[in-house]
Amino acid sequence: MADLWQFFLSVFIALLFILTPSAQASSLVITQTTSRDFLYLGVEQMQRGNYQQAIENFNQAIEIQRDFTGAYSDRCLAYLQLQDYPQAIADCTQAINLTPNNVEAYLSRGIAHYRQRNYLAAIADNNQAIALKPFDFRAYYNLGVAHAGLGNYLEAIVDYNRALTQISQTPNLVLTDIYNDRGLAHLKLHNLETAMLDFNRAIRFNSQDYRAYFNRACAYGRNGDDFGAVRDFSEVIKLNSKNALAYLNRGLAQYRLGYYQSAIADLHKASEYFGNQGQQLAYEKTLDLLKSVQQQLQFVTEIALL
Repeated sequence: MADLWQFFLSVFIALLFILTPSAQASSLVITQTTSRDFLYLGVEQMQRGNYQQAIENFNQAIEIQRDFTGAYSDRCLAYLQLQDYPQAIADCTQAINLTPNNVEAYLSRGIAHYRQRNYLAAIADNNQAIALKPFDFRAYYNLGVAHAGLGNYLEAIVDYNRALTQISQTPNLVLTDIYNDRGLAHLKLHNLETAMLDFNRAIRFNSQDYRAYFNRACAYGRNGDDFGAVRDFSEVIKLNSKNALAYLNRGLAQYRLGYYQSAIADLHKASEYFGNQGQQLAYEKTLDLLKSVQQQLQFVTEIALL
């Protein structure tokens, strides 16, 4: 079972360029709705989280103006939020066909490819974005997670390093994500001390990021420090009380430490949340693990009573 938690670009979506209305004074009263009017309406719906309504507005804009690059680009973003990746790719591709130097469309299409696990296509799109705009940290960051998706962790680390050179080191949520993902790459390469340093940085930049605590807990566990693992998994549970993986891994660490009743309680919680979340395979495996732990403890107790 995967015991790592990686942040896959959710913060990046929020950073993507969205057209906003420019303030233009006009003494004319316009009664006919233009393509740009529909674009602005769509952007407003996007900002409210009404992505399907936004798409309908962008559809109207495109109906009026078939070559409206901005409408295709922004509709691509709405489809990304709805996890309709084929439609997102189609819209970004159309935007690129209309405006070949459209950096935002390459970045967005790269995300859609990544979400479909088409890592090579994601890498190609982010490389194209870098060619057009060499100092955009987003492209380097997304290139890194795509390389990590292929298991090319050394290349991913190089990309994360480049992203960090293009962004201010003033504490912010984006830095948290980059350090978190770079730490994961180091952890995959068994560079435990370096990974821990990155997770520490991520937590320093955002002490409410449960993912960084989760990853650091995994690093503690791999380093044989179950006390550290329990402490950080407990932080994860404080911040995200229904995190089944945190309960599962804390339960295993508690078991290794000899805190058997606490371990059983955590495994019970893990199975409960896996079941409630519809993760059937994880639910069944956790129940099997719980049964095995209980049987072992019963055997040990019987031996002790002889």
